[in-house]
Amino acid sequence: MKFEIQLTGASGKRKHFVDLERKGDKCSVSLDGRPVEADAVQIAPNVVSVMLGSQSFELHIARSADSTLKLRCGPYEFSAEIIDPRAWRGRKHGAVEAEGRQEILAPMPGKVVRVLAAVGDAVEAGQGLLVVEAMKMQNEIRSPKSGKVERLLVKEGQNVNAGEVLAWVE
Repeated sequence: MKFEIQLTGASGKRKHFVDLERKGDKCSVSLDGRPVEADAVQIAPNVVSVMLGSQSFELHIARSADSTLKLRCGPYEFSAEIIDPRAWRGRKHGAVEAEGRQEILAPMPGKVVRVLAAVGDAVEAGQGLLVVEAMKMQNEIRSPKSGKVERLLVKEGQNVNAGEVLAWVE
């Protein structure tokens, strides 16, 4: 399966081509046409341990409102857009909102430093609900849909664990 990945970081935008092929229990990876020795294991919600050759990386992953991925590895942060050639390109023209009651989860362990919405507030898709600080970086947690904040389970100054329910939007 081939993917095109566009990474955006402090040094600008870079495009890479990744080819994943499953062979029994193993998976072979090719990056920009070159074979790469790689292995990945999920060690916690939204946290993946990646081995590239003899180097190990801990990757923290959060999905943003515009369907890109926010990746954090040590002091580095990237936005990643994964383009699947099999996907219908027409879907990107309109924003796709989650439907039904949605729980908002902490993408990583940290501390709630700001609460941007209160119970009963009307929110739009992509609107900030909370700000969680992790490793001296502040991450805005956004609403996946337009609706009303049904429950808010945290307050400013509270420590949270990865995967912990922070709020509900109906």
